[in-house]
Amino acid sequence: MAKVLIIEPFYGGSHKQLLDTFLQQFHPAEYDLFTLTAKKWHWRSRIGALYFSETIPRDHQYKTLFTSSVLNLAELIGLRPDLAICRKIVYFHENQLNYPVREIKERDCQYGLNQIMTCLSADQIVFNSQYNKISFLDNIKSFLNIAPDLKLKNLREKLEPRCEVLYFPIPFHTIPKRIFTKNDKPLHLIWPHRWEHDKNPQFLTNTLLELNKRQVDFRVSILGERAQSIPECFENIGELLKEKLINFGFLSKDEYYRTLLDGDVVISTAGHEFYGVAMLEASYCGCLPVAPNKLVYPEIYPETSLYNTSNQLIKMLYNWCKNRHLFERDRAIFYENFDFEKYSAVSIVPKFISMIRAHTGGTPAMVNGV
Repeated sequence: MAKVLIIEPFYGGSHKQLLDTFLQQFHPAEYDLFTLTAKKWHWRSRIGALYFSETIPRDHQYKTLFTSSVLNLAELIGLRPDLAICRKIVYFHENQLNYPVREIKERDCQYGLNQIMTCLSADQIVFNSQYNKISFLDNIKSFLNIAPDLKLKNLREKLEPRCEVLYFPIPFHTIPKRIFTKNDKPLHLIWPHRWEHDKNPQFLTNTLLELNKRQVDFRVSILGERAQSIPECFENIGELLKEKLINFGFLSKDEYYRTLLDGDVVISTAGHEFYGVAMLEASYCGCLPVAPNKLVYPEIYPETSLYNTSNQLIKMLYNWCKNRHLFERDRAIFYENFDFEKYSAVSIVPKFISMIRAHTGGTPAMVNGV
C-alpha cells in the first residue's frame, strides 16, 4: 500500500506543475494522489477538507501527507484523525495574509485564518520563496488583530521553527533554449501573466501607450490566461497599438515557447508575486527580465533588472528600443551572471523527494532526466 498521501484541492497552474514535476520521480505504488480541478478557488478552500475526508480511504498505511496551503489541514485532521499520525507537509505557493485585494473591506479573513490553522496542524511548512515565508510570518500578528476582542500571542514563535524555503522546481531541461544570433528587428516585449487586477494590466497598458506616444519602434505580446472578462484597459489596446501588438491572449504550449524564444524583454507589472514561474521561464528562453523592485523580485533578480517607478520602467524600455546595441550589451551581462540552477528541477526535485520520503522508510530513486 502507498505510504505517501498527496492532496491538491486546486490541481492546475503552478500547483499541478509542481506535482507533475516531482511525482514522475516516484513509483506509482509509492503514493496516492487526490485532487480537485482548478476551478472556483474559494470553494476549493472552503470545502476541500470535507470532500477529501470522504474520499481518502480509511484503510491505509500513509506515513507522509503532502498538500498545498489551499487545503484547510486542521479541518481534514479533525474529520480524519487517523491521518494525524502522518508527517504533514504543507507547501505555500502564495499566502492569504499578504494577498492583495482592491478594497480592504473585500478581504475575506477566513482564508488567512485557514492557512494559520493549517500551519499549526502541520509538521513542516515549506514556502516557495523567502519573501513568501517572511511576508506570512510578519503578518500573522496584524492579521489576527482584526478580531475585536481576542488577542492571540506567540503564534509566529510557534510556527517559525517549522518553516523553510524550497524554491519551486522549474524543469528547464524540458524548455527549449535560445541560440542568440544577430537581430535587427524591433525589440519584442512580452507580458506573460494572468489578466487579473493583481498583475496590474493597467500599468502595462499605460507603459505601452507612453512608449507608442514617444514614437519608438517595438513589438509586444500580451500573453497569459484571461480572467472571466477582459480587463477594461485591454479592450481597445489593439486599435491603439495596431501592428505593434503581435500576440494577444493565451497560446498553446508550443506557440508560447516559440514566442518566448523570439522575445527580448519580459515585463512584470505585478502588485503581487510570491515567485513568478512565467518570468523565470521567459528569462531562461532569452528574454531579459524587468520587474518591480518589490515583492519576490529582489530575491531573484539583480538590481539592473528592477525598477522603482513607472518613469524608470518607461525610460529603460525607451532606451533599449532606441538603442538595440545597448540592449544586447545589457542582456549579455545578465546571462553572464544569472544562476538558473538555483531554480532548476535538476537541483530542487531531489530535495522534494528526500523531504517526502524522510519518514516513509523509502529509498531514493533515480531522477528521470533530472
